[in-house]
Amino acid sequence: MTEAAAEPGDAYRDRVRALTRVRWARTASRLTRYADLASARAARLVTAAGRRCSRLPPMVWDALLPTLLLLNIITTHAPHELPVAVALTAALALPLLWRRRAPLTVFGAVAAAAFVQWLTDVQLPADICLLVALYTAAAHSGRRGTLVAGAVVEAGALLACLRWATEGAFLTPFVAVTAMVVAAAVLGVNVRTTRAYLAAVEERAARLEQQQDQQARLAVAEERTRITREMHDIVTHNLSVMVALTDAAVYAQHRSPDKATAAMLQISETGRQALTDMRRSLGILRTDEPDAERHPLPGIAQLGALADQMCAAGLPTRIEVQGGHTHIPATAQLTVYRLVQEALTNTLKHTPTGTRAKVRIRCSTGTVTVDVTDSGPRPPLPGATPSGHGIPGMRERSAAYGGTLRAGPLPGGGWGVHTRLLLDSSGAASA
Repeated sequence: MTEAAAEPGDAYRDRVRALTRVRWARTASRLTRYADLASARAARLVTAAGRRCSRLPPMVWDALLPTLLLLNIITTHAPHELPVAVALTAALALPLLWRRRAPLTVFGAVAAAAFVQWLTDVQLPADICLLVALYTAAAHSGRRGTLVAGAVVEAGALLACLRWATEGAFLTPFVAVTAMVVAAAVLGVNVRTTRAYLAAVEERAARLEQQQDQQARLAVAEERTRITREMHDIVTHNLSVMVALTDAAVYAQHRSPDKATAAMLQISETGRQALTDMRRSLGILRTDEPDAERHPLPGIAQLGALADQMCAAGLPTRIEVQGGHTHIPATAQLTVYRLVQEALTNTLKHTPTGTRAKVRIRCSTGTVTVDVTDSGPRPPLPGATPSGHGIPGMRERSAAYGGTLRAGPLPGGGWGVHTRLLLDSSGAASA
C-alpha cells in the first residue's frame, strides 16, 4: 500500500521538476534575446555618437583637456591655494585652444607658464599640457622647431626633477619624464610625416588625373584633326572628279552617248567610293559589309586605280614606283596615297585642260620619297593667298613621319610637290 501510494507522488515531483527546467530554459532564452537586442541597440547608439562626435569642430576637442584640468583643480585644492592653482592651470591649458593655428606660439606660451609655475614652486597636473604642446609643435613645424621645442621641454624636465624629486630618486623620474618627452616628439613627427606623405600622394594622384585628362583631350583633338583631314581629302578629291566627269558627260551626251554613259557610270562609282571612304574614316564601317572587302585601306598599290580615275576625269596621270613597298606600314602607305590624291586633286582643280601629271614614288628601307609634278600653269589669286586646307593637311601628314613638304611652282613651268617620309621607329610612333 505504501509503495503503491508513493509511486504517483514521485512521478508528480519529476513532472514538476521537468516543467520547472523548461520554464527556466525559456526564461534564459528570453533574457539572452533581450541582452542581444540591448547590445545591438547600445552599439548603434555608440556608433551614432561617434559619428556625431567626429563632426564636432577641432576647437571642441581642444577645449576638453583644459576643462577637465580646471575641474580637477577646483575639486582637489584647498580654498587658500585655489586662486594660484587655477591661474597657473589656466595659463598652461587655455593656450591649447589655439594650438592648431599657431603651434610654436602656443608652445612658447605654455613653456613660459610652466617656468612661472616652477618659480612659484607649485606642482600641478596641468604640466601634461607641455607634452601636448610639444606634440603639436612636432606635428606642425619642421625639424628645427621640433628640436628646439624638445630641448626646452627636456630642460624643464631636468629643472622639475632637480626641485621636486625626492632625495636619492632623481634618475628614475628623470628617465620617465624624458621617455614621455621623446614619445610626444616622435609621435608628432610621425603624424607630420604621414600627413606630408598623404598630401604628396593626393597631389600626385591629382596631377596624374590632370595629365590623363590632358592626354584624353589631346587624343580627342588629334582624332578630330585626323577625321577633318580625311574628310577634306576624300570629299575634295571625289567631288572634283565627279564635277569633271559631269562636265564631260554633259559635253558628250549628244556627240558621243557612249562616252557620256561611261562618264556617268564613273561618277556613280566615284560616289560609292567616297561613301565607303567616309564610313571607314569615321570608324562606323561594319565588318560584315561587303564594301569592307571590296575596298581595302588604300595604299601604294591603289595608286594605279587613282591614276585611272584622274585620267577619266580629264587629267592624264602617269605613276612610277621604284623599289618594293611591301615592307612599308599600312599607315605610311595611306599617307602616301592621300598626299598623291590631294596633289592630283589640286592639279585637276587649278590647271587648264591638257595638263599632264606625273607621280614618282621611291621606296627604300627607311624612307619613302613622293614627287608629284604637273605641266599646267596655276592662275594667280589676286589680292589673296590660298585659304584651303589642302596643302596644310599635306604638311601635317608629312610631318607625322618626320618629313618636310615642299609645294610650289617649278623652274620650267608647272607645279611640284615633294616630301620624304621616314619609316624609323620615331616616325611610326609619331604617326
